[in-house]
Amino acid sequence: MTTPFPPTFLWGGATAANQIEGAYDQDGKGLSVQDVLPRGIFGPRTEAPTPDNLKLQAIDFYHRYEDDLELLAAMGLRTFRFSVAWSRIFPHGDDAEPNEAGLAFYDRVVDTCLRLGMEPLVTISHYETPLALAERLDGWRSREMVDLYVRYARTLVERYRGRVTYWLTFNEINSLFHAPFMSAGIATPKDQLTEADLYQAAHHELVASALATQVIHEVDPAAQVGCMVLAMPVYPLTPAPDDVVAAMHADHRNLFYGDVHVRGRYPGYVLRDLRERGIELDITDADREALTHTVDFVSFSYYMSICETAAEVDAGEGNIMGGVPNPHLPASEWGWQIDPQGLRVVLNQFWDRWQKPLFIVENGLGARDELVEVDGRLTVVDDYRIAYLRDHLGQVAEAIADGVEVMGYTPWGCIDLVSASTAQMSKRYGFVHVDRDDDGTGTLTRRTKASYDWYRQVIATDGASLQDG
Repeated sequence: MTTPFPPTFLWGGATAANQIEGAYDQDGKGLSVQDVLPRGIFGPRTEAPTPDNLKLQAIDFYHRYEDDLELLAAMGLRTFRFSVAWSRIFPHGDDAEPNEAGLAFYDRVVDTCLRLGMEPLVTISHYETPLALAERLDGWRSREMVDLYVRYARTLVERYRGRVTYWLTFNEINSLFHAPFMSAGIATPKDQLTEADLYQAAHHELVASALATQVIHEVDPAAQVGCMVLAMPVYPLTPAPDDVVAAMHADHRNLFYGDVHVRGRYPGYVLRDLRERGIELDITDADREALTHTVDFVSFSYYMSICETAAEVDAGEGNIMGGVPNPHLPASEWGWQIDPQGLRVVLNQFWDRWQKPLFIVENGLGARDELVEVDGRLTVVDDYRIAYLRDHLGQVAEAIADGVEVMGYTPWGCIDLVSASTAQMSKRYGFVHVDRDDDGTGTLTRRTKASYDWYRQVIATDGASLQDG
């Protein structure tokens, strides 16, 4: 049976430190913005960590990492995406010396991955700016963040060079406009920020990402660096030309970040938009030089597409990331519209636009799972998740057949974790069930789901089993 997936395809799974590790105050770790966000992206922050914040313990990967990685490796994963918690390395973000206990923890994680045959895919900053920098500097609104981030990135690559090949600079860097506190550590309330504030913060992140890319390439020439963007194809709601143009503008707001990372400069459509809005960014000649250090590949998350229209319409619940609902698509329980073909669309769009290898580092279905007894053991019969992933992987196969170079696929939350958007455990993505509930109770016992065996077969056959229906 033939398959378009190459034998080098990096089948894997993806996580983030703040959603799996726990141990938020152990071994010298400082606080991050996540430690004061008990309700997720759009919930209010607290002044200090509170017991209702599930991320404080999460799924206790910090103490259970070896068993968890062995369980994932037994599924056949060839890569494991995880992030480093900045405040585990520099507790306040600007400490004179890194925290050795934090570096040693990730030594153990990296070495365990390699021992088990999984390539580490490391995100340097995944929605967890040190809280001290958010409160002292207002996060990425401050240019001071650039040097602090680059020093942090250098610390990581010098420590793990030769062991970590694949690095991602910022998770979903284009989410800053949607969630400035979680995404960029901006403590000023969103309703008090101007577009100029947000664009300047984005500029600082783009410069920092480019400088980190330069440092990684210098310290470890064998390493590959990718940007990571939230991919969200935009369809015009109708064929009306005004809707097509509205969709184009919405698309530009997402493509801008990838354009800068890949092309090394600001695209004309952004410069025009800034001019017409009267926004003058602080961009130095040194910044322009920094941006020329471009990425080796483009990684992205894909969960949904959106529609746009020039007309005044009631968007209703829509998607979490805006737009208007597509009348032709179903939605998950949390209102995320499900569009497998959109993944093929975005893969072709990115490949045609950038001609850089692409890596799908997040995709998956958040759903409520129910433990049931099958053949004397508790499991989850998650046929709905299998169907979702099969449909999306089928579209990845189509894109590869179209000629798109796809490096790999790491579905989100390969082991159940605390949701970023809602901070719930009940919004589950994993192949492995973790016994913890939204009220914080549970034994943390791990149990494989039906999707675990299904994905193991997909990997073992390099996707040929997807054709079995």
